Amino acid sequence: MRKNLLPVFALLLGTAFLLAGNGLHGLLLPMRGTEEGFSSASLGMLGTAWATGFVLGCIFAQRVVRRIGHVRAFSAFASMIAIIALLTGILVNPIAWIALRVVTGFALAASFMIIESWLNERATNETRGLIFSLYMTITYVAIVAGQMSIALGDVSTSTFFMVAGILYCLALLPTALSTASSPPPLSEVRIDLPMIYRNSPVSFIGILLVGIANGAFGTLGPVFAAKAGLPGGAVATLMSVTIFSGAIMQIPAGKLSDSLDRRYVLAAMAAIASIAGLSLAIFAPSDMGLLFAIVAIYGAMSYTLYSIIVAHANDYADADKFVTVSSGLLLLYGIGTIIGPTVGGILMAGNAPYRLFLVTGLAHLAVAAYAIYRSTRRAAIPADIRETFSSVPASRSATPESIALDPRANPEEAVES
Repeated sequence: MRKNLLPVFALLLGTAFLLAGNGLHGLLLPMRGTEEGFSSASLGMLGTAWATGFVLGCIFAQRVVRRIGHVRAFSAFASMIAIIALLTGILVNPIAWIALRVVTGFALAASFMIIESWLNERATNETRGLIFSLYMTITYVAIVAGQMSIALGDVSTSTFFMVAGILYCLALLPTALSTASSPPPLSEVRIDLPMIYRNSPVSFIGILLVGIANGAFGTLGPVFAAKAGLPGGAVATLMSVTIFSGAIMQIPAGKLSDSLDRRYVLAAMAAIASIAGLSLAIFAPSDMGLLFAIVAIYGAMSYTLYSIIVAHANDYADADKFVTVSSGLLLLYGIGTIIGPTVGGILMAGNAPYRLFLVTGLAHLAVAAYAIYRSTRRAAIPADIRETFSSVPASRSATPESIALDPRANPEEAVES
């Protein structure tokens, strides 16, 4: 174990700092914006701007990295993110924040891709599964740690902006001091959306709708919690509960989808997420215990759908198309995360925070209905030849390089795609 981890320890440590900073900064902005009286629409645009930059980074950042190299590119992008974190504490203005979030999204996508490319280069066929699992664990734990740090202070001060900047700078050090050899150039992202729709219509439509729901909640969940009257520490806890409940549900949901038609599992879980969301929108519970329980159920269902959809799409794809299919689904998910916060912000206008769950509830209801419909149009793949379920990295930080790191990816395909 130790021998396998030493070559990638510095990279994983840098990843932890980067994701902790991302978790802190991503939660801090909507909470501080709410305190400053920013409109729900402008707070929703923060998520739209970040997702837009992230998608563009997944597509175009590899050109920058090829031109200047991995080490210099990572240093430049991480420094840029740190500077922007500090600037958002100085320029407390919704228009400035929206513009800066586009740049942050782009630079974060590039930074993740560089680290993941490095991890992929250091991984062997024997260690790939271990490294991928560690990377996933660090993703969940670091994001939650960054979010929960909000409970330790006051978001109305500039302290957390400085802490976020420090975390981003710390992410530079392990990679800059590492003796790991520079990996090969980042792979080109080949996207064939018509092929993905032909391959699995339910995955194509489902991943877009899940992106809308997760993008809306991921961006505006803190705004909802603050406007619903939760204190700052409870806001951070609420957001972390959704991530952890989704992480815990991955294994049981995966085992269930390996034995049943994945579309039935997808429909059932989306339906439960829809019921949870719509019940919040309709009944607007004020009891904190009840609110946390419903949100935990929501997170357990909604944050597992991405992995099930990817597995279902690859059930019908050729064995050598994992990276191509998963990268296309990632792009569709990114498009959904651009749409969701915008729609959610508009609906929440006029001090109506619970309307956020109209977006998630209706999106998940559409996923469930379409999955059931598609199950009547094409037979399921037999369980004995179906791809084994595997969790996918937290989708708001997944890139084509993390997909290439997945043990299901063919190494030759990862290089060519």
